[in-house]
Amino acid sequence: MKIDKVAIVSKFGSKKAEKAAKGIAEKLLKQKFKVYTISPVSVKGAKKVSSLEDLRKIKLDLVITLGGDGTTLRTFRNLENETPLLTINIGGNRGILSEIFLDEIDNAIQHIRKNKIWLDRRIRVIASCNNKQFQPALNEIYVNRKNLTKTAEFEIKFQNDTIKQKMDGIMISTPSGSTGHSLSIGGPVLHESLDVLIITPVAPVHRLPSIVVPDEKVEIRCSHDCNIVMDAQVIKSAGVDELITIKKYKKQAVFIRLKKKGLRQMAKLGF
Repeated sequence: MKIDKVAIVSKFGSKKAEKAAKGIAEKLLKQKFKVYTISPVSVKGAKKVSSLEDLRKIKLDLVITLGGDGTTLRTFRNLENETPLLTINIGGNRGILSEIFLDEIDNAIQHIRKNKIWLDRRIRVIASCNNKQFQPALNEIYVNRKNLTKTAEFEIKFQNDTIKQKMDGIMISTPSGSTGHSLSIGGPVLHESLDVLIITPVAPVHRLPSIVVPDEKVEIRCSHDCNIVMDAQVIKSAGVDELITIKKYKKQAVFIRLKKKGLRQMAKLGF
């Protein structure tokens, strides 16, 4: 794996992560990498861009994230291609998606230089409504009712099957997201490499279990105005009975791993 252009993304508002980003940028510059930082992080010799969105315009070979899972999700959402991420846990609660801690960065760089790494590829999902496509999500897309005083009826279609039921919302999760919000509402834990989606009802009036389906499109209509929430970070809106389509995104999320493991996310949850 040939690495030339590297971007460093730090946790928003974290001075500790910003300081670490500067240190890593300096290390990489000494090794003749072309380095990009995001404001307010500024390092002599590195190219500073004003926002994460600006990285879409640059053909990068590697992105290093410093923070928790929120930073990782935010970074992947703004990468439309398959640029690999090396994820460093700084200030994250559990860092379920992270690969290393800060003190392991030198070893990780050497592994990358020697190509002693494993590329961990994960599916992402993307939602569209009213001919507008939103940004992709790594973990899940959650559709829920806006009016909390009335129970909404959701119609869910996948392949040739249709389910109609009153509930608070519906969550469409990837295997990566199976250890996140989906798990907290009763969804199954899946191996991260699977190409499937999890449909998990939220507070259905009649008992309705999670359903694991092929990674094809899922269509949703709601009898009330609703929110479309991507990775618990971005919220869009859909009106009454407007068609929401959720399907696998054309580009995968790619993690750099130093070694292969089994259910790495379950291990970090303490199972």
